[in-house]
Amino acid sequence: MKAIWKDKILAQSEETLIIENNHYFPPESLEREFFEISDTTSECPWKGKASYYHIRVGEDSNRDAAWFYPQPKEAAKEIKNHVAFWKGVKVEE
Repeated sequence: MKAIWKDKILAQSEETLIIENNHYFPPESLEREFFEISDTTSECPWKGKASYYHIRVGEDSNRDAAWFYPQPKEAAKEIKNHVAFWKGVKVEE
């Protein structure tokens, strides 16, 4: 699977985890140059507290377009630090 925005591959992996129709990419699959940590957080009742990344490609920024769970609840422990995308980021094979 690939996560793509502005014609750049943000992450690529053959071992994503699918939860609630989202592909979660392993942390080592990220092209870190495109990611900036955000102060945004949200709460999922069963996964726990999510943190976010802004995606930056050149001068273009996509705020909070990726999220991850640094300390997920037990029910979601397999996605610890895995990253999922939204806000126009295409996830495709």
